[in-house]
Amino acid sequence: MIAGTVEKRPETRTTPAGIPITRFSLRHESVQTEAGMNRKAMCLIGVVASGKAIQQEVMGLVQGSAVRVTGFLTRAERSEDYRLVLHAQSVESLST
Repeated sequence: MIAGTVEKRPETRTTPAGIPITRFSLRHESVQTEAGMNRKAMCLIGVVASGKAIQQEVMGLVQGSAVRVTGFLTRAERSEDYRLVLHAQSVESLST
């Protein structure tokens, strides 16, 4: 699970098999404790939301939306350098 803001506008396409896939970038910034010291944690990660069920959760997201994404990390498709992406199993809007 990771929370952050939508950095790159979500884009949705449909596979030849009819499966909708939405992709966006998520920017995370927080302060974590490591070895008793505070450390600023920052990352930008690609998010992939596949399937009709999750499309309701990503519909309406715009750049700057605050969200919490639950899912799993895996290698980006066709990535030779093993760049990681987060495959979303749920996306919760934190914007009020």
